[in-house]
Amino acid sequence: MVNIKLRVLWRPMIDELPKLYRELGTDFDERVLPSIGNEVLKSVVAQYNAEELLSKRAEVSARIKSEMIKRAKTFHLEFDDVAITHLTFGREFMNAIEAKQVASQEAERQQWVVKRAEQERMAVVTRAEGEAEAASIITKAMEKTGNAIVEVRRIDAAKEITGKLANSRNVVYLPNTSGSGNGIGGGANLLLGLDK
Repeated sequence: MVNIKLRVLWRPMIDELPKLYRELGTDFDERVLPSIGNEVLKSVVAQYNAEELLSKRAEVSARIKSEMIKRAKTFHLEFDDVAITHLTFGREFMNAIEAKQVASQEAERQQWVVKRAEQERMAVVTRAEGEAEAASIITKAMEKTGNAIVEVRRIDAAKEITGKLANSRNVVYLPNTSGSGNGIGGGANLLLGLDK
């Protein structure tokens, strides 16, 4: 549904006035102009879709003008100007435009979600590559130095365990009393955890 208002500047052909009054009567303007306008508008507007009516408004107006001038000559009228002054669409068209905008925004949001997922995937790949490179560096260092890195880590773990046991109240230390008598190198000392 489209509503169009036209501005029409017209006049009767002066040399055809007697014929005009004889054929159409004195109220010719009220009978002829609305019928010509409706007929021409329907035939011209039907050739365009809603988008073209908006984007090609000047072209549509020019076609309406030329068609109305042709039709008016048969009724002994001259049109000086014909122009579209008002063009609106029905509620269905406005709803369709709104739905199209909403769909467009949703499509843009989906593209953003896809880009974000792609960036997250690239971050995971980069992190995994870094971890693989770190593992490779540790492996090469172990090949060069032997088990020294493992021994350092064992010592660090032993220090951590010793610190935890030293602060615990349920630990008993039993020194080794058998052996050479001076207590050095005679045997292994025993540390017991008495947790329930």
